[in-house]
Parts: sequence; structure tokens; C-alpha cells
Amino acid sequence: MTQPTAEHVGLLLRDARSEKGWTQGQLASELGTSQSAIARMEQGKQNLSLRMIERLESIFGRTIVKVGKRQMTHLRVEGGRTLSGSVDVNSSKNAGVALLCASLINRGTTTLRRLARIEEVNRIVEVLTSIGVECTWLNGNDLRIRRPEILDLASMDVEAARRTRSVIMLLGPLLDEAASYQLPYAGGCDLGTRTVEPHMQALRQFGLSVEAKSGFYSVQAPPADADHRTFVLTERGDTVTENAIMAAAHRSGTTVIRNASPNYMVQDLCFYLQGLGVVIDGIGTTTLKITGRPAIDVDIEYFPSEDPIEAMSLITAGIVTNSEVTVCRVPIEFMEIELATLEQMGQQLDISGEYFARNGRTRLVDVTTKPSRLRAPEDKIHPMPFPGLNIDNLPFFAVIAGNAEGQTMIHDWVYENRAIYLTELNKLGAQVQLLDPHRIYVNGPTKWRGAEVGCPPALRPAACLLLAMLAARGTSELRNIYVIERGYEDLAERLNTIGAKIEYFQD
Repeated sequence: MTQPTAEHVGLLLRDARSEKGWTQGQLASELGTSQSAIARMEQGKQNLSLRMIERLESIFGRTIVKVGKRQMTHLRVEGGRTLSGSVDVNSSKNAGVALLCASLINRGTTTLRRLARIEEVNRIVEVLTSIGVECTWLNGNDLRIRRPEILDLASMDVEAARRTRSVIMLLGPLLDEAASYQLPYAGGCDLGTRTVEPHMQALRQFGLSVEAKSGFYSVQAPPADADHRTFVLTERGDTVTENAIMAAAHRSGTTVIRNASPNYMVQDLCFYLQGLGVVIDGIGTTTLKITGRPAIDVDIEYFPSEDPIEAMSLITAGIVTNSEVTVCRVPIEFMEIELATLEQMGQQLDISGEYFARNGRTRLVDVTTKPSRLRAPEDKIHPMPFPGLNIDNLPFFAVIAGNAEGQTMIHDWVYENRAIYLTELNKLGAQVQLLDPHRIYVNGPTKWRGAEVGCPPALRPAACLLLAMLAARGTSELRNIYVIERGYEDLAERLNTIGAKIEYFQD
């Protein structure tokens, strides 16, 4: 099938908007973008990704354009531009995925407000829909979820499940859904060996039996009980903690989980479960006490909080372009170490007073970057479980260190491969020296230059390349951005609202 041109799509978009009686400003508000971005779309000056077309079709309730087989989508970046203005942080990808899985515990209706419409979320929605869950998008980014009395686990969309690592988080909410069932192996980013054994160790505490068999996990449900249980997680992992919490939430009795992750997505999950009537003590600490409810039937509306990783991405955009940019709705509790590290490197930041997120619990601030002269930190930069520097925020310091005088060591001890992917910054002029699979030296300052680079198969290093391209003189191309779309909603369009010049294109 012939692919439609950007001009043709723009005309169809304008017609759909006119039929609804909306102004460009109203559509921009619905999409969370600028009126100028809508004007570019309608004038055919911006290629739309399939994901954006899907969002527009959801808003208008009609097909805008029929497209053939998915083509790879790329980005073309005109770098060396100074950014300005303000941009809001979207809701958390990781919290959204956990909340989608947790919605299976509830026999009532769950409505998740302002949910990030990213590929990772889309894959989980596809999995839920395939097993009989009614998932309806309302007003763009609100998702209404209603599960049937009995889930059709045998009809699970295997292809969608294998394109996301998050599918492993269905084990907790599905703990005793059926006597036995199969779950496809998890996929997602290529970050080296990431064993699922910590998940299995936690869920065995509830009697769950899981055996790996030729591409699937074969699951045997535990018998019902009202036992009290206390156990320690051998790994303070976010998704491991969430799986254990979701298992405990719909079991009778009280569960105490020690060495639990208190990170942002875990807290969001706990707040949602409290809304379902699950009693949880110790939120924000490493010891959780959960008194479950075996039968939950509640109509609930919940707002996932803002994403600290996206906040760091946007702050990095301001820093590497030496610009004054205000990033609004930053979840400060989960960014304090990152901001303190930046200030130690000489970065000037203005931080507003605190206010609450829409969930009424998470504390937010606005952060403004100022043009600054950076210096390498005296010590290495490394991640730690919360409340340390977030593991997913570490890669952005490779880009920032590229702007700093001196040599910075970055120690990514968690993942086997991610540090290797950061050497791709060298194609844009950086001086990144790989010491071993976990450590790099970044020597600065960098004279960033444009280049054509393929996205590595890991979300955060891919985003780092895009951010470095903003600082690189000349035109750069970032090829096959699907991995970025897994974790960010409209990142390129939103960077354009603060002065970047990025356009989508397909071969």
C-alpha cells in the first residue's frame, strides 16, 4: 500500500478537526502540545508517527488515514539551537505499567487519568485486551479498564507480551486467577542478563510455582490461604517489589515485605491499592506491611504521578544546550540526589516551592536550568536504590559530563551492556572511553557535531543520543526510534515546543 504524504495527512487532520468544531488551540490542548505544532501538522510540514496517528484517531473517534505495514520512523535534528520556555513532565511510564497490571485485581472499574500513551503501555493494553479486559481510551490520555469475571488467559497476545519486559508483572495480580496457565517470556530493552529469579523467589512465598518451558513460563497457582507471612527480598528491585505487593494485595492475611523498593512507581502502586481498600503501612520505606483483600470490587479514578526519568531527560536538554528552560511538575523526592550532583558540577538551577501532584501525595517543584560552566565531579557518578541517584537517570550524566571540563567516571554497575551503548555518543563528537562493561570515562568539554546514528536497543542510551543531537552543530539523524517511543510520549514534539527543531521522517 502506498504510504500517504505528510501533506495528505495534514489535510485529513484539518478536516477531522473542523468537523469536531475545534480550533487548533483546542486540539493542541487535548494532545498536550502547542498550537504551532498542530499548524505544522496540518500544513504537512511534520511527518506523524503511527503512534501519533493512533492518538488522533482515538480523539476524533474516526479513521484519519489508512496506512500499510509499519515503516521504521526516524528523527532529523537541527542542532546547536538555544532552547527557552517551559515544558511539563508527563506521568510516569513505570508507574503506569504497574497500575495497568494491578487493575486486574479490581472487579470494579479503574480509570487511570493522564496515563502516558507510550508503546510500553500500548503493549500491556494489547495483552489485557487479548485476555478479555475492556480497555477504552477517553479524552486522549484517560484509560477506563473493566475486567471480565473470568480472564481468557489462553488467548493472550504472545507477540505483544514478548515485546515488553513488563509482562512478568502479571504474575502477582494473576496469582490464583487460574489453576494453571502460561505466560510468555519477557522482552523489552537489551540490557544484558536480567534474571527473573528474584520475582520467582518473592512469589514462591505465596506458594506460586513457575517452571520455564520453551519460551513460556508454566504457572501453577497456589491454594487459597489466610496465612500471615514475612519475607525479605534478596534484590531491592522495583518490579520485584511491585509483583510481591500485588500478590499480597488480594490474599487474606498480612504480608510483611522487607528490603522492599520505596521508589516512585512502587509508591504510586501503593496509593492506588489503598484506594481499593488494601491496607498498606510503610509506604516510602523498605519495610511494607500489607493486609490484603481477597475480593475487591471498587470503582476508582487514579492519577499516576509525574515521571522523574522524563524530568531528568528534559532538564538534560536545557543543560546540554546551555539554555534557560523551566521543567514543570518535577517529582522532587525522587530527584534530590540528581539535582545536588548537578549543582556540585557547577550547574545553576532555580527550584520553586513545593506543591502536590494530582494524586495528592507526590511532591512536585519547577526546575529552571541556567547557562552554566560545568566541571567534572571529583568522585565517580553511580546509581543506588532509592533514595540514591536513580539507576535510569545515570545515562543522562554521560551527556552532561560531555559538557563539563575534565574527566568524569560513570559506573553503571547494574546492567551489563548499557555503558557500552553510551560510547555511541562518540559519533557525535564525545570522548567516551569504555573501561569495562560497567564503567566509562567521559572527557570534556565536547565539541558536539552532527551525525547519523542508529538507536541502540536500550531506552535511556537512545534518549541520550537525541539529547546530544540538540547540542550538536549541523543536522543529525537518529534512526529507528521505536525504543524511544516505548518510554516517552511525544518527546520530539515537546522538545520542539521549547525551541528544538526535530522532525519525523520515514524511508
